[in-house]
Amino acid sequence: MAYKQSNNPLSRKSSPLNQKDITEIRKEPGKSNAGKYPDVKDFAGPDGTYPINTIERARSALRLAHNSPNPDAIKAKVYAKYPELKPEK
Repeated sequence: MAYKQSNNPLSRKSSPLNQKDITEIRKEPGKSNAGKYPDVKDFAGPDGTYPINTIERARSALRLAHNSPNPDAIKAKVYAKYPELKPEK
């Protein structure tokens, strides 16, 4: 069975990083799902966190942004891609 090659640096299938590296990254605040989305290329957070490849995932990223060390950066990337999600003032 052939696996699809991923551009995600934390993909378990093609990663040069070992499992210990991913485990350490996942211990950082807001990065518990790092590397769990090997086929997704659009993220709002670092290390393959907060996927925003669909509007549903973008909404989820907004709800979970408070877990990130930099929630404003997560929100900014989501609003840049999906301006319709930005709350009106």
